[in-house]
Amino acid sequence: MRIVLISTPIGFLGSGKGGGVELTLNSLVSGLLSLGHSVEVIAPKNSKLYESNEKAILHFVEGEDQVSWQHQNYNSPASIPDNSLLAGMLEKGLDIAKKADILLNMSYDWLPIWMTLNVDIPIAHLISMGSESSVIFNLISKVYTKYPHNFAFHSKIQANDYPFIKEPTIIGNGFKLDNYIFQDSIKGPLGWVGRVAPEKGLEDAVYVANELEEKLNVWGVIEDENYASKIERSYPRGTIDWMGFLSTDELQKQLGKCRVLLNTPKWNEAYGNVIVEALACGVPVIAYKRGGPSEIIQHGKTGYLADPDDKETMLSYVEIIEKIKRKKCREWVEKNASTEIFANKVVNWLNKVINEYK
Repeated sequence: MRIVLISTPIGFLGSGKGGGVELTLNSLVSGLLSLGHSVEVIAPKNSKLYESNEKAILHFVEGEDQVSWQHQNYNSPASIPDNSLLAGMLEKGLDIAKKADILLNMSYDWLPIWMTLNVDIPIAHLISMGSESSVIFNLISKVYTKYPHNFAFHSKIQANDYPFIKEPTIIGNGFKLDNYIFQDSIKGPLGWVGRVAPEKGLEDAVYVANELEEKLNVWGVIEDENYASKIERSYPRGTIDWMGFLSTDELQKQLGKCRVLLNTPKWNEAYGNVIVEALACGVPVIAYKRGGPSEIIQHGKTGYLADPDDKETMLSYVEIIEKIKRKKCREWVEKNASTEIFANKVVNWLNKVINEYK
């Protein structure tokens, strides 16, 4: 197939602002290329794909970023800024898709979903979040009645946010395992990875580290400076070691040295990319039983699940983390989340979407 992908309109690929969509897109491109498909990516100016994805064609668009729905109220109206990056990406994508088999939208926003009802080009939507917007929820419901196969989700729990979808397409996610080196570091530090923003719950992980009188290594873009400063002021100096946003290659080298990854979201994560990245390095994960992570982690085998916001139980699990066999963590990823497995699921889904237009 010839497949055209539309990236997130929140930051260029490589900036870290797009969160998990950046990693998902690169993993999917890698898997699709390995299966022999032709791939073109529409992305913001300055975007870069992984070097291994050089066979994909990258098209650049300039414009103003969208505001993430994570930072808007559920009942906020859809808004399109002047010189909209999203509109520009969609315009270019639709033009190129005229000579392609399908357009795959990876941005969680109103405009590309609405466009599905107004063009004859097959448009598939990989939904990257749970229900964060009433206007998008209602639009997905409307499009679903005409094109029931056009939406796919990363996890069952995420799809449950859209109860009108009777048999949701669940595709998980995929990771290029050559990029992750297994490390057997059972005495390493505590780790946390993610955008530093309130919905990610970093303060709970810092609490655990402080109780253990240890340092917490934190990797990721500091999206909310005030939030980060507030946490830092709440605990003894040096409790947090800010490691910054790193490329996948650098992150996995450092993350793999950790004895455990703490995952503390305050909202339902659609999947949990950083969890799988940690497992691929052999790092067990302790997470709240909330969202996608509760489907990924095998309690007692690849990590532990604590009740939502129960940081005391999370603390107790850190103290027995050596019971987890790190090789079991890596094995789970190899069996369930390689780029090839992911890409095959996506291709099977895209064929169903294309058939709806015949």
